[in-house]
Amino acid sequence: MYVWHDDWLAQRTEDVIAPDLAIIDAHHHLWDHSGMSRYLLDDLQADTGAGHRVEATVYMECQWAYRTDGPAELRPVGETETIAGIAEQSSATGTEIKGIISFADMTLGDAAQDVLEAHITAGRGRFRGIRHATAFDPSPEVERSHTRPTPQLMADPSFRRGVQRLADLDLTFDAWLYHPQIPELTALARAVPDCTFVLDHLGGIVGTGPYAGHRATILEQWRLDLAELATCPNVVIKLGGIGMVLFGLGFEHQPLPPTSTDLVTEWADPIRFAIDQFSPDRCMFESNFPVDKMSCSYLALWNSFKRIAAGMTDTETHALFNGTATRVYRL
Repeated sequence: MYVWHDDWLAQRTEDVIAPDLAIIDAHHHLWDHSGMSRYLLDDLQADTGAGHRVEATVYMECQWAYRTDGPAELRPVGETETIAGIAEQSSATGTEIKGIISFADMTLGDAAQDVLEAHITAGRGRFRGIRHATAFDPSPEVERSHTRPTPQLMADPSFRRGVQRLADLDLTFDAWLYHPQIPELTALARAVPDCTFVLDHLGGIVGTGPYAGHRATILEQWRLDLAELATCPNVVIKLGGIGMVLFGLGFEHQPLPPTSTDLVTEWADPIRFAIDQFSPDRCMFESNFPVDKMSCSYLALWNSFKRIAAGMTDTETHALFNGTATRVYRL
């Protein structure tokens, strides 16, 4: 369960950098898990309204608000139904949720089309695609993603037929995986060239379990694999997830939360490398809140992105903070 501490985050504040820069937050969640963990529209809008000019957001699936009856493959449509209702409220109260990414089981193959069409109807004009997380590592110390994937899932023929149905409907595929799996996504992107793929969280640079203490070696291989993935014109990348505990930097254990400068120290080089490989037109910043809220504040996070993008042209900056997300998710 994800837990964050507002009192800890409040110990540090800083001025907002470039407060007039228009932002699309390309990746966040909402949920309410029986009082154990809650992050709903009021919480999101408290963060997006805290100083940065966040004009719109994209909701990302997290297995919340599924239907409790009916065919199993259609139960995830409940998440789209719930978020569509919240999204319709959002424009009246603050930053608007303009896009919805939900889950559909790609291993259904051709039968996934019925589920996708149900999502489209439920989304009331905001449904833009799915994420079928494939994050898997053989080490028992690295937890599999919430979809409980099996190894080499992206190579499964049924999975690929499901992704093709996604492409046929002009919907996107968000990919959440761990860094050793990047070549698997490259193969999938080449197998389904008419699908737009969005690589989440910089490609999942794991820093816990057997990967702890090996960051330099990991980044060396990550650069090689990411550069190869970037040769696929149908792939874009999200620059974020940098507060994830899984990444192993330990911000959450410090007596004070990190400043934007602290985040830049750890993440400027990987993020700039990703931008160099994909170009700003294929990169978008994301908050991944409230997951990243375990390690940093929303204010510091977006200030760190602005520091990393310093020196970019106005056109490049617009793409990174707004334009790419708007185009890819048709906002």
